[in-house]
Amino acid sequence: MYLLADRGYCGKPAIEVVTQRGYHPRIKQKGPARPGRPPKHRRWVVEVAHSCFNQFRKLLVRYEKLHDSYLALVHLAAAIICWRKVAPICG
Repeated sequence: MYLLADRGYCGKPAIEVVTQRGYHPRIKQKGPARPGRPPKHRRWVVEVAHSCFNQFRKLLVRYEKLHDSYLALVHLAAAIICWRKVAPICG
């Protein structure tokens, strides 16, 4: 199993902990980008998902007190996000 991490985890202590837990580290190394290539600025999938969910104010502030109501709103927000991604492709 692999563990993908950014440059903040490239130290020796972090790598030792990762290998002790049975993972193969895939950690981006510190240093400049490859010569002749511009650096790639990509957002992680989780960051993109969080920014999509943060557009829904009711989820961001968490007005709902009951767990079931909050979970239903999360599912509804996920469905709306998927619809927004798929609708331009279909239309």
